[in-house]
Amino acid sequence: MKSSPKQKIIEALKDQQAIFGDDLFEEKSNLKKSKTTAPVKEIIPRETSRRTTVVKEPIAKPVAVKNSVKGDWEKAESLEQLNSLICNCTNCVLHKGRNKFVFGSGNPNADVMVIGEGPGAEEDKQGLPFVGRAGQLLTDILKAIKFSRDEVFIGNIVKCRPPDNRTPLPEEMETCIPYLAKQIELIKPKLILCLGLTAAKGLLKKKDSLTSLRGQVFEYEGIKTMVTFHPAALLRNPNWKKDCWVDVQKFRKLYDEMQ
Repeated sequence: MKSSPKQKIIEALKDQQAIFGDDLFEEKSNLKKSKTTAPVKEIIPRETSRRTTVVKEPIAKPVAVKNSVKGDWEKAESLEQLNSLICNCTNCVLHKGRNKFVFGSGNPNADVMVIGEGPGAEEDKQGLPFVGRAGQLLTDILKAIKFSRDEVFIGNIVKCRPPDNRTPLPEEMETCIPYLAKQIELIKPKLILCLGLTAAKGLLKKKDSLTSLRGQVFEYEGIKTMVTFHPAALLRNPNWKKDCWVDVQKFRKLYDEMQ
């Protein structure tokens, strides 16, 4: 089904927001309308430095989930046990529209975790992350840097599909992130790759633009973490694939250096 002109505009705005951050879309409420139109400054994304820098700073602790079985899931000793304890979660409104809870999939002892935003329509149907067109592209990206999906563990910031694939709300993310934090604790990866600005904001508590986050190495609970484009954004904007290739090559180099 072809996207309507309105849907294309919305998708384009979401992609621009992913690159330039929220500031591009925020307006000061106290600005008064003027008959004279002020000149508009052209927004040009800063070119990411080719030098990889490590950023070390404290990471905000996840917000505790208000859950009657909180103690049970926090004490889970395996991913399978954790999944069984949280798969019927109803702590935020996203559960009302879900078909299947998307826990994540891959190697429970993976050296690499890949974290996206949230399930889409196909993921909601199958209960697996990244199985649609964006998932195929992710598979190709991983293969290009010599990783198979079976080697890594793939998850999302939220585990239920937001309506119409909208961006998860802050309160939805904060409710679900403790589950992701527990997955990370159990898997103990050496590296994390965040796909898109939402994943970076959710995990790293960053408010920067994607442009400024790319190319840097952050730390989440002592685990080195990098950020690149979400595959869905690459499908809509193929010209960004070259920049993504630069990012994932750096990611692979960092992985090799750690071995």
